[in-house]
Amino acid sequence: MVKYAIIDQDTCIGCGNCEGIAPDIFDLDDEGLAFVKQDQNRGYTPIPESKLDELEEAIEECPTDSIKVSDQPFGKQE
Repeated sequence: MVKYAIIDQDTCIGCGNCEGIAPDIFDLDDEGLAFVKQDQNRGYTPIPESKLDELEEAIEECPTDSIKVSDQPFGKQE
């Protein structure tokens, strides 16, 4: 099943849980806020199927529910 993800940086507190759980998916920017690495948090690149378990765990461990997931892209590739 294809999944797309973004981080709501308005609610992210930069705790680093997502990066610690799924470092291939998430990173922290210069301001300490999380983002999806593969498309710079634009939400148009599917998460690799092999990483979906890590994504689910990161969602569960996000204290602010800032990780948003959809079956459809969030944005359009530029």
